[in-house]
Amino acid sequence: VQLVESGGGLVQAGGSPRLSCAASGFTFDDYVIGWFRQAPGKELEGVSCIRSSDGDTYYADSVKGRFTISSDNAKNTVYLQMNSLKPEDTDVYYCAEGTTVIDGCVIDSISYYFSWGRGTQVTVSS
Repeated sequence: VQLVESGGGLVQAGGSPRLSCAASGFTFDDYVIGWFRQAPGKELEGVSCIRSSDGDTYYADSVKGRFTISSDNAKNTVYLQMNSLKPEDTDVYYCAEGTTVIDGCVIDSISYYFSWGRGTQVTVSS
């Protein structure tokens, strides 16, 4: 399984970039994809996840109402639409494939995730 993130860059506060997570090497049938982010010297933080079989999504409180996760199975891609960006959203953003053993999806523990992408940097200027 290979995951490749894209769409990051330098964005002004209030901007609305869209991150993409292109997946290859697995059947885009029932899957879990999670988005995480990490600032230098800080722990990885769960941002959002999506479960394809039931459309279940989950968001961290810090991004709820501003970020939207979605998927395009025909393109084997999961997106993270980021709106109303704040300087504190500056991080490296990673996508990862998660376990389908549990119901829905979770982002409170990276132990549910394997196959990580290399990340894409998002820098929000004030």
